[in-house]
Amino acid sequence: MHFAQKCILQKVYICGMKTLLFCLLLAANQPADSIKVLFWNVENFFDWRNDSTSVSDAEFSSQGARRWTRKRFAAKCNAIAKAILWAGAPDVIGLAEVENARVLKRLLQETALRKLDYRIVHFDSPDTRGIDVALLYRASRLELVSAKPCHLYAEDSTVLATRDILLAQLRTGAGSEIAFLVNHHPSKYGGAAASEPRRRTALMRLKQLADSLQADGSPRILAMGDMNDTPEKPLFQLLTPVLENRAADLHRQGEGTIKYEGRWELIDMFFASPSARTGPMRILQIPFLMTRDGAHTGTKPLRTYSGPRYVGGVSDHCPIQISIRM
Repeated sequence: MHFAQKCILQKVYICGMKTLLFCLLLAANQPADSIKVLFWNVENFFDWRNDSTSVSDAEFSSQGARRWTRKRFAAKCNAIAKAILWAGAPDVIGLAEVENARVLKRLLQETALRKLDYRIVHFDSPDTRGIDVALLYRASRLELVSAKPCHLYAEDSTVLATRDILLAQLRTGAGSEIAFLVNHHPSKYGGAAASEPRRRTALMRLKQLADSLQADGSPRILAMGDMNDTPEKPLFQLLTPVLENRAADLHRQGEGTIKYEGRWELIDMFFASPSARTGPMRILQIPFLMTRDGAHTGTKPLRTYSGPRYVGGVSDHCPIQISIRM
C-alpha cells in the first residue's frame, strides 16, 4: 500500500474511533420530537464479486480494472459507518449508487452500525450500471408501512434503463406517517442539453408521485436525492407548489455537495411538502472524509479512487442532512 493511502486510512480509523463512543451515545438519545434524515451518494458502492452483466460490476471486482478487493470493500463499509455515526446516526438514511442489498447487509452487520437497529429498504432497478437507491431507517424510531420501486417511463411507455425512485412510507412513534422519495436522476453524460429530457422525465415522475401521495391523504412528503442539476435550473419549477426546494438558500450562498474544476456545485437536495415541517438543510463536510484540493484551493470530498489510483475514501459527494419536526 502506498504511504499516502496508509495515512488516509489511519486518519479515518483514528477519527472514527475517537468519536465512536460519543456517537453511539448520541444515537441512543435522539430527540423524541424530531426525525433526522441524511442523504448520501456513496459513489460506486459495489461488492468485490463480478456476478452481473453490468460493465461497472466487472470493473469493481477483484479481477477488474479497479482491483476492488474484499479488503477495500470492508474499508469503505467502515468509513461509511463511521461517517453515519459522526452524523449522529440519523433516523432515516437515503443512499445512491448502491449495487445490491448484500452490500447494505454487510454495512449494517459487519461495522459499528451493528450496534444500532437499522433496517433496509431496497429494490433492484433496471439501471445499466447496476446501481440503485436505497433507504435505511431506525426500527426503534419508525415503522415501515409500505415501500415500492417507481420506474421512470419513456414517451412510448417503456421503462427507462435508469434508477427507480424509491417510495417508502414510515410511521413515527406518534402515529403520523411520512412519505420518503429517494432519487438519483439521470446524469449529464452525453452533454447537459442532450440529457436534459431524461432529467425532465425523472422530475415529472417525482411530481406525479408527490401529487398522488397528497391526493391519497399523505401531506407530509420528503424527497431527497442526487438530482444531477443545480437548484436554479428552470426544470425544478415543475415540482412547485407540491414540493419546496430546501437547497435553494445554500446554493445562493455558493455552497455545494461536489467540487468540479475548483467550484462547489449543489446537486444533492431535499424537497419537502409545505406541511412536512422541516428544518434547514445542511451540507456535511465530514473531516476525516475530506482532503486537500491539490489542483485548486481549499478541500474536497475524498473519493475511493483518484483516477485509477486507490486512495481509500468514500465518495465525491458530501452528505446532506435535514430534520423533520414531529
